[in-house]
Amino acid sequence: MEVSKERISPLGIRYELTRKRVKNINFRVRSDGTLAVSAPARVPFKEIDALVDARRAWVEKARRDVLAQAARRQEPCPIDKSRALAVFQALEEPVFQKFAPLLPERPMLCVRDMKTRWGVCAPVRRRITLNLRLALYPPEVITYVIVHEYAHFIHLNHSKAFWQVVEQHIPNWRELRRALRFSPPSEEKSV
Repeated sequence: MEVSKERISPLGIRYELTRKRVKNINFRVRSDGTLAVSAPARVPFKEIDALVDARRAWVEKARRDVLAQAARRQEPCPIDKSRALAVFQALEEPVFQKFAPLLPERPMLCVRDMKTRWGVCAPVRRRITLNLRLALYPPEVITYVIVHEYAHFIHLNHSKAFWQVVEQHIPNWRELRRALRFSPPSEEKSV
């Protein structure tokens, strides 16, 4: 049922509208700065256009933030892979100790400069790969990502049970996950 259409609001905001089975009108600014709006089929174009215009300030700020973050990711990372791996291994040790009774063996920890993810878990390969730039964040944020990836060894999805495992180890995981949306303190100073 999904149908996409390029639109321009009365105030000149260009966006891609996708009609799908959703309850609300949803806004998302993509990594290239384009605005994607999804809406139920029953909502008139006029109403969607008015909402896009009403949220103009949010759209402009989100675009600036997304494009600035994309530009920062194009810059070379100020930390190298071996230093990042050492940071990750030190923070991973206590996490592994908590999960060890549930795992047949310790997963291998790898580092890559990834564009869109902070961590990736490959349970079959017994591997966790962490984003190089994650090393620039505070230890508690890095630990949250490590716990998140370890939780995937127990639940392969993001089900309610998965989030319960994460919360059992990191009660304030929501706050730490939000911190990943912003530049790490060490990067903000250099920009």
